[in-house]
Amino acid sequence: MRVALVSLSADQGSRNEDFAAAAPGAAVLLDGAGVGSAETGCTHGVAWFSSTLGGLLLRGITVQPARPLADCLADSIGLVRALHEDRCDLTYRASPTSTVVAVRAGGGVLEYLVLGDSSLLMADKDGSPEVVTDRRLDEVGKRLRGPVDDLPTGSPEHSAALDEYRDALTGLRNRPGGFWIAGPEPWAAEHALTGTVPLESLASVTLLSDGATRLVDRFQLADWRQTLAVLDSSGPDELIRHVREAEAGDPDGRRWPRGKARDDATVLHWALP
Repeated sequence: MRVALVSLSADQGSRNEDFAAAAPGAAVLLDGAGVGSAETGCTHGVAWFSSTLGGLLLRGITVQPARPLADCLADSIGLVRALHEDRCDLTYRASPTSTVVAVRAGGGVLEYLVLGDSSLLMADKDGSPEVVTDRRLDEVGKRLRGPVDDLPTGSPEHSAALDEYRDALTGLRNRPGGFWIAGPEPWAAEHALTGTVPLESLASVTLLSDGATRLVDRFQLADWRQTLAVLDSSGPDELIRHVREAEAGDPDGRRWPRGKARDDATVLHWALP
């Protein structure tokens, strides 16, 4: 199993809220959902939530190879909840959440699960990309983020609008007509996108946080085939370098409106034999 993994925080010295890890035949990536200046009701924080959930999920999908990935995720969310529900207010609207991407190889197939706006990029043997991304958060965001995108990124006005936007999002979290993400409720796992792909058809599998997919879906400076070419030739470091270069060229978000000038970026690239 050949895996290349790179995870960089948005800024030097800031806490990285992404988490990724691999075990023989399995991998997970989680992107903890920051809540800005809002109180979370949790004393541990977003980074603790994503890393704890990610570690438990990787364990679950490897020690229970026959259990569906969505059930493993629900189990893991329940375990995290049990770890801190006696000390933290998990009924709080802004309690920590995380996207989830998980893959597991076995029985000649690759099983996958995607929940939230991180992405799974699968390359066929001929180099053709297939991408699985949960777009429900994006669809909700488009309805709400107009005031955020109209303001310079990092300005006081932008920060205030971003807090209002995030507060509105929390009201639509894990609800019909809203979006689904891993948080305090194990049943959110039922709404994950899942499927299987024959292993013999795949050349590689890549898990990416939305901070790493910006080059394609936010900046539109590359397509998925070009992204695969960078990963295969130079690895995740080079892909993230391109993202950081684009971010640095538009620090105020004038060309590419966005909530954060820079974001945590994580890539786990698994080359299959």
